[in-house]
Amino acid sequence: MYDPLRAKTKVALSLAACFLFGLALASQFGFVETAVELPAVQTAPAVAEEAVRPALDLSEAFVNIADAVTPSVVRIEATRNTTRERDGQGWFPRRGQSRQDLPDARPRSGSGFIISADGYVMTNNHVIDDASRITVILPDGRDYGARVAGADPTTDIAVIKIEGDDFPAVSLGSSADVEVGEWVLAIGNPGFSRAAPDRLDYTVTAGIVSAVGRSLNLINESLFQDPDFDPAFANYAIENFIQTDAVINSGNSGGPMVNLRGQVVGINSAMVTRTGGYQGYGFAIPIDLAHEVMNDLIAYGRVRRALLGVSVQSVASEDAEALGLPEVAGALVQSVTPGAPAGRAGLRLGDVITQIDGEEVETSNDLQHLVALKSPGDLVRMTLYRKTGAAEANATPMDVTVKLEEQPYTAPVAATDRPAGRGADEIGIRVGEITRELAMELGLESAQGVVVEAILVGGPAHRKGILPNCVITRIDGNPIAGARDYREATRDVSAGEVVSMIATCGSVSRGPSMYNIRVPR
Repeated sequence: MYDPLRAKTKVALSLAACFLFGLALASQFGFVETAVELPAVQTAPAVAEEAVRPALDLSEAFVNIADAVTPSVVRIEATRNTTRERDGQGWFPRRGQSRQDLPDARPRSGSGFIISADGYVMTNNHVIDDASRITVILPDGRDYGARVAGADPTTDIAVIKIEGDDFPAVSLGSSADVEVGEWVLAIGNPGFSRAAPDRLDYTVTAGIVSAVGRSLNLINESLFQDPDFDPAFANYAIENFIQTDAVINSGNSGGPMVNLRGQVVGINSAMVTRTGGYQGYGFAIPIDLAHEVMNDLIAYGRVRRALLGVSVQSVASEDAEALGLPEVAGALVQSVTPGAPAGRAGLRLGDVITQIDGEEVETSNDLQHLVALKSPGDLVRMTLYRKTGAAEANATPMDVTVKLEEQPYTAPVAATDRPAGRGADEIGIRVGEITRELAMELGLESAQGVVVEAILVGGPAHRKGILPNCVITRIDGNPIAGARDYREATRDVSAGEVVSMIATCGSVSRGPSMYNIRVPR
């Protein structure tokens, strides 16, 4: 049935469409100019600059510090070849593949910072411990194989060396000047994740110093649990952490903690957590201790730790009362090692050490830290309290001079010999033949190429974006028909060389992509 209203509506809509189409053509060819005026959005006025000037100054300081320090912060990748039963840990296989036949090479990523223009890098010992290969990646993308200059498990400090010149180095400050409440920045280079292998290059977090001189027994406990470490030396561990609420997560280990002058005052080292993530407690090794250890590691390849020869504990209120001390502070001597420097200088059981060379000793941890800053052969002046005579008498202050000796402990130097095997095997790929059934499953037109059966998480290939089920069809311009061609193309590849692969990853409709992968140095 004819409906005049519907007919008129259709005509009107048709005319409107024609008009808009014509207007678009005219505008495209420059016949008319069109302008659409949007309604003005009323926004609130900005806060007056003078009212927020202090906050803006602080923000600008953070920006300047980040610009100055981050060029010196590096990513450190340490590969371990363990002797445990092989379980393929660290590998990401394609569905249906087993890890049992994969090598147990476990990469670990951490942070470090360049401390000299000729390539010395400071980091945590636990970042490079037991590494068979260490790679340092600079902010500009350059990567270097590194050797261990020296490492000290008892302070969790290591120094590694890359070859080159004119590297950007940080400025070292003094942790003795760090005060509770001051602003600090924690800078790290956590590296990769499975979901985003190349997108977590840098983190800069800010917070305040929550406490200084913290001892958590973390290093001591880890050494006791290490089957390769002599438990007799675990008590040589020294902890005097700077605590901060700046975010420190596991990949930030070894990165610098800096003050508002851009000076490094600590090495990000640990966090306390019940969930595995950040919960407001981050800890850094004081740079004064790290600097002393660093000098020994570079000069001698080991730490020459000063020996006093006493066992101490922090003074408690009952100790102060029983010994007649003026305050609840100091390190109470519990035992003196026979023949050690302390015994020869006349220290006794029950003495309370309160100063070393004018520096206050409030806890046993303070004493350990101050002695660790000294060198064997140094003469130190100690102030102590000793109780003599009647039980109700107060302890008497006195000064004693002690010549320190060298502790017998020598930290082992990590070996960084390259593992056996062809260089191309170390880019972290395991490949297999493409069967007719697999070609159909992946939507391939032919069975040419090799399929990635497993990828080493965080390895060189994974960071470039290669994943299980990728199909590799060319290497360095050579066609790859199967696994034999793949082995032939990668047979003579050496450390440091770049392997150029053409592979299809994901949807076949996307087509192949190029992946240039450097073999670890």
